[in-house]
Formats: sequence, structure tokens, C-alpha cells
Amino acid sequence: MARNVILYIAMSLDGYIAKLDDDISFLSMVEKEGEDYGYAQFVESVDAVIVGRKTYDKVLSMGYDFPHSDKDAYIYTRTARPAVGNVKFYTGNLPALIAELKAKEGKDIFIDGGAETVHELLRHHLIDEFYISIIPVLLGEGISLFQQGREELKLRLVESKTFETGLVQLHLQKQ
Repeated sequence: MARNVILYIAMSLDGYIAKLDDDISFLSMVEKEGEDYGYAQFVESVDAVIVGRKTYDKVLSMGYDFPHSDKDAYIYTRTARPAVGNVKFYTGNLPALIAELKAKEGKDIFIDGGAETVHELLRHHLIDEFYISIIPVLLGEGISLFQQGREELKLRLVESKTFETGLVQLHLQKQ
């Protein structure tokens, strides 16, 4: 079975994944005891994770351990660093990495942000599916999930779910 490249991410209604100062506290407005919006089940369906270096650093700056160190993890970066267990710092060509991963047997490939990594993958038409959780807030400005400078991409809605917190989750596939 082919491995899909899947973006699973949250954004504000106006399309931002963080404020200009990298503040992601708006995500807490939809936190609810016992509700993970399908995240745990999704993470079980993947065995490789690609994360941009800024997103990786943000997670560590919040005092958390990297949550995907049990998977084949790649931090997409411009600066080479030695691997830390399963976490590799990848400075190469992102389309080549995707091709290499897709050529191997395995589960799906999780794209966990950030905006620059998503942009590079979209420029090369490499994201197969999208799970986008929309947080009911307009931030006004910030770091846009979808940067300008790429081609149009037509998507097919697979499913939409609404939650009592106001979060709406879209599952889309590339046509």
C-alpha cells in the first residue's frame, strides 16, 4: 500500500498557525478534557514525521520533549546537527526525502509544520491529504499556514467534523 504524505495541523479561521511572535496560545481555547480531535488515532497511523526546525525548536522551548522521537523523525533545517536517537536533522532536498520515504514500506508520513516546510511540499505537489483543524478565532495577523508563490491545488472534501468547542476539522485529499 502506498504511503501518503499527510498534513495534520491547526490554524485560526483567518489561516494563521501562530502569531507573529510565534505565540500559539490561541490553541488552548479549544482544549477540553478527554478530547484530542482524533490526534492519537492519527499518530498511530504514521511511522515517519517531518517537522520544520522552527516548529521543532518551538516545541522544545515550551519545555516538552519532542513528541515523535519514537518514530522516524526528520527535522527540516538549513543547519546540520547530529541525530538525537530517531530524530535526524535533514538539510537535503525535501522532495528527495519524500521520494525516499515513499519508496520504503511503512505507514503514512506526517507533516507536522511549519509554514515553510508546508510551502516547500506544496510547491512540489507532495502533500496527499490534509487534516486542518480550524480554531474559531480571527488573529488578524501572524504566520500564515499557506504562503503565496505556489500553484493552485484542487482538493476534495473527504469529511468535516464539528466539535462543541467550536473547532471544525476538515479532511481533504488532493484530486
